[in-house]
Amino acid sequence: QVRLVESGGGFVQAGGSLRLSCAASGLTFSMYALGWFRQAPGKEREFVAAISRGRDRISYRDSVKGRFTISTDNAKNTVYLQMNSLNPEDTAVYYCAATLRTDYSGSYSAEGLYKYWGQGTQVTVSS
Repeated sequence: QVRLVESGGGFVQAGGSLRLSCAASGLTFSMYALGWFRQAPGKEREFVAAISRGRDRISYRDSVKGRFTISTDNAKNTVYLQMNSLNPEDTAVYYCAATLRTDYSGSYSAEGLYKYWGQGTQVTVSS
């Protein structure tokens, strides 16, 4: 059974940092592309960052470029999202997701690509 479990969310003031973790089990981690998505209250879920199966392609939504960093530790079956310079617009539930599918565009930004999802972790940024 595949499980993705996020952690590391919390409450932070604007300008602060958080590091989210997503621990995967029940899958061959190195074979999967991994993504982070978020959903703010009253809004649709949106793409945040992704890393390809070969770990050679990384993509971000424009609003987080230069502030967020996605990384993986294949030995720990964990994907991370380091979030710096947080602002209130980053407040959302953050989800990790995994897919075996290949996105030939390289962005891995489409929700429909992903088969497995975590339960989410709340990030709240105060002004």
